[in-house]
Amino acid sequence: MRIAVAFEDGEIFQHFGHTKHFKFYDLENSKITKTEVVETYGSGHGLLAEFLNGYGADILICGGIGSGAKQALANKGIDVFGGVKGSADDAVDAYINGTLCYNPDAKCNHSHSDNHKCNDEDCRHRSCL
Repeated sequence: MRIAVAFEDGEIFQHFGHTKHFKFYDLENSKITKTEVVETYGSGHGLLAEFLNGYGADILICGGIGSGAKQALANKGIDVFGGVKGSADDAVDAYINGTLCYNPDAKCNHSHSDNHKCNDEDCRHRSCL
């Protein structure tokens, strides 16, 4: 199994479509066997599902994510665990242990202006401003 986490500075990045890096975790028998951080090179909303599929992701852990991206990931067979905050490593450990707190309805609505509004009061979408 391969888990992808939207990643920035050790934390879960809070806007899937602007993710510049993913940290991948390879698992065998519920143990992490390998990790790697991969740059997306600006793939953007529409191409990130294809990017993750190309890297063999089975699971995505992220912060905010739109319904179109969720559908694109579902079409690739990638299960999404959105609305997750904090350390990427801790989130993967929680997933392995069956204790990951996530929001199946996590999303972020963007105006892409100086008046950026997000459903998450702890928004860190600096790249949208």
